Amino acid sequence: MPSTESAARRLQDRAALWSVGEIRATDVVTAACDALVAGLDGPALRMLAACTRAEADHDVPGLLPPALDELGLTFPAVGSVAGQEAAVRALAARMLAGELTPRELAFRIHRRFGHELPLAERLAELDDAYDLLEYGDATPAQVDAEVTAEASRLARHPGLPAGRTDAPA
Repeated sequence: MPSTESAARRLQDRAALWSVGEIRATDVVTAACDALVAGLDGPALRMLAACTRAEADHDVPGLLPPALDELGLTFPAVGSVAGQEAAVRALAARMLAGELTPRELAFRIHRRFGHELPLAERLAELDDAYDLLEYGDATPAQVDAEVTAEASRLARHPGLPAGRTDAPA
């Protein structure tokens, strides 16, 4: 059984991914169920976890914010920079957990955010690097390693702009 901390983090990550259209509402409901099983509880969380597949698309938008709030978790506004950055960090965590390959991570980030989100710029550049492999000296393994390093940096110091490796004071 996952710890309450990891279940809360998973629910918050799923909320961020749902808010940018990366996953379906039913995935958020599943994360809410997992949170209950891990020992988290609250009336709004129970209501969210009780959604059926047919209800999820309609009910998650109204049930998710209070469920996160009662757990002390944040839910940035849909479409906000903070929400987009939370989704980037959640995708990076999925890659580090083995749920995505480095190339899939770079592709998804580039497709979803282009070169417009400063926090994700390095990953978008690395997606471009994959496309240019046949014309350069880099190997797929080298680009994979760079993507993995960037995902690790995002997980370790989520607020640092690309290019900085020192922890904020």
